[in-house]
Amino acid sequence: MKLTVLEETDTFIKVLIEESSPDFVNAIRRTLLLDVPKLAIENVTIYDNTSALFDEIVAHRLGLLPLPTDLETLVFRQDCVCEGEGCPNCTVHYTISKEGECTVYSGDLNAEDPAWAVVDDRIPILRLLKDQRIILEAEALLGTGKQHAKWQTASGAGYGYYPQIEITGDCNGCRECVTMCPQDVLDVKKGKAVVKNLENCNLCKTCQEVCSRNAITVRGDPSRIIFQFETDGALTARRALTEAMKILQAHYRELEEALQ
Repeated sequence: MKLTVLEETDTFIKVLIEESSPDFVNAIRRTLLLDVPKLAIENVTIYDNTSALFDEIVAHRLGLLPLPTDLETLVFRQDCVCEGEGCPNCTVHYTISKEGECTVYSGDLNAEDPAWAVVDDRIPILRLLKDQRIILEAEALLGTGKQHAKWQTASGAGYGYYPQIEITGDCNGCRECVTMCPQDVLDVKKGKAVVKNLENCNLCKTCQEVCSRNAITVRGDPSRIIFQFETDGALTARRALTEAMKILQAHYRELEEALQ
């Protein structure tokens, strides 16, 4: 298998996977969504809440906040030496103490260590009117998307075949395909259509359908697959993909040992 990064930021990655198959790429996608660990708030103790929101709604919103995840430092609570009691190896503590009139943002969630501060500090949690207040403590734990969506590392994970576009000599450069292509894939040079942005092609085949001379053929290559996804910043996209590969490799190794 060969992997080439086509586009990358801290929270997004687009890669070309060659010498592979849709089955394997789908296994990577499912591993990303279900098995890559992430830190999220699980337990919330509310000491005072005079806002318009119920305690359960506040706790739910806290659970969805993106928290930085250090997989070298943290372990799952059920695997920790504290035997589920909660310690710095498996648990991160947060507090909120605010009084209105104001909007309580994710940045108002105070971590016990600045290294665990929320990724995005401008996510609104609730609105406090005059003399209303919220006081709470929260515990964040490692989990996986298999347990709950708040622990899902990746979103928008999808893949498609790498496009192949063939243009025959029957093309007369009428520009109909260029005009109708929604992804700006084609152009006309020297009286003939040419491909200028192949990787933008989403295989919609609009150009093929509007060509009156049947000069364009569009197909996908199942051995070359474009895969992309994004994260909420808890893990970088590259780290999430690396972890998914490691986990998938471990699963295959377990299967091999079981078969033997």
